[in-house]
Amino acid sequence: MALPKSMRILAAITLCIFFYMVLQIYKAPTELQPPSSPPATKLQEWDHDPQLDPSGEPPEPLRRVEGDNYEPNNRNSARINATILSLVRNEEIEDLLQSMRDLERTWNHKFNYPWTFFNDVPFTEEFKRKTRAATKAEVRYELVPKEHWDIPGWINMDLFHESVSLLEEQKVQYMSKVSYHQMCRWNSGMFSEHPALANIQYYWRVEPKVHFFCDIDYDVFRWMQDHNKTYGFNINIYDSPESVATLWPETQKFMADHKDYIHPNNALEWLEDSTRRPENHQKANGYSTCHFWSNFEIGDLSFWRSKRYRDYFDHLDRAGGFFYERWGDAPVHSVALGLFEDKSKIHWFRDIGYQHIPFFNCPNNPKCSGCEKGRFTDGEKWLNREDCRPLWFKYVGMD
Repeated sequence: MALPKSMRILAAITLCIFFYMVLQIYKAPTELQPPSSPPATKLQEWDHDPQLDPSGEPPEPLRRVEGDNYEPNNRNSARINATILSLVRNEEIEDLLQSMRDLERTWNHKFNYPWTFFNDVPFTEEFKRKTRAATKAEVRYELVPKEHWDIPGWINMDLFHESVSLLEEQKVQYMSKVSYHQMCRWNSGMFSEHPALANIQYYWRVEPKVHFFCDIDYDVFRWMQDHNKTYGFNINIYDSPESVATLWPETQKFMADHKDYIHPNNALEWLEDSTRRPENHQKANGYSTCHFWSNFEIGDLSFWRSKRYRDYFDHLDRAGGFFYERWGDAPVHSVALGLFEDKSKIHWFRDIGYQHIPFFNCPNNPKCSGCEKGRFTDGEKWLNREDCRPLWFKYVGMD
């Protein structure tokens, strides 16, 4: 017997409601995941195993060698206004040659970007002869101006020596080395003002005794320009909180007076996170101490020359923390980038294999050799706790 029309309608409506609810149940997990967040499983992998290191080249376009377009003497070269630079002493020549050999072998023998060396004393003829022999590219030798290197007149040397004693008791490395403080200050704010870099836009910082492991077959500087990137990093770690105890309070003072300098798409959460290393956050007065390890950095000098950065550096310089504490260029650069730049313009060069003792960036990539895939440190396993990349991926992503 056929059901009444009203019963058929009710049954149809009930079935529609049932299928709609089933559909919502299956859709719910994906809708709860914010579209811009990294996949939960990927984040969990990094949280549990900080040695994981995905491979992958940056997105196109990738400018490569075509014929003689990057030959060293080509007046119409595809090279842009960029240089490889290094602050180095004469006695570091053998360690520097190791770094040069690695970068020339893996990248620069194809692109022939010039090398620019800086020293606070004149380079020896031996240094010049050996470095010229290590590359086909142009080599430049520059003296750091005395006024860029000397301890500023406003630094109280009695207070400096008292600070050295105090922080050495807290095991802050290099605290007693005046030249180390001078180096950190120069790398933080003076290098970009050197006349030799006046017409240069991009730089790749290379230090003595580092290693490069991967064949890079595209012009890294042109990639930065093509994709409007300001800064490229390789390793992202925590700092010694005792060495930067007043950096964040001084930064907060500056921010209070320059609210308009703070970029709306900043990385403040990365700088203030207290979840993974609460002891650092506490000792550094609210700063996570996460920073880009600046012994590797590829950057646009326009940022360091901008008014917002010059004002920030001058504020820090007058505060004296480059000498009374041990503010390094790595946390200073990182804090400035995290606050004043669009975080989408900061790029992780995951494809460039690199080592500066004791940390590695060793991609899982067939173009890499000489390092263990996914390796982060050659030291004790506790050093893996120093990896701050999981926080960067959490708040910014894996660009």
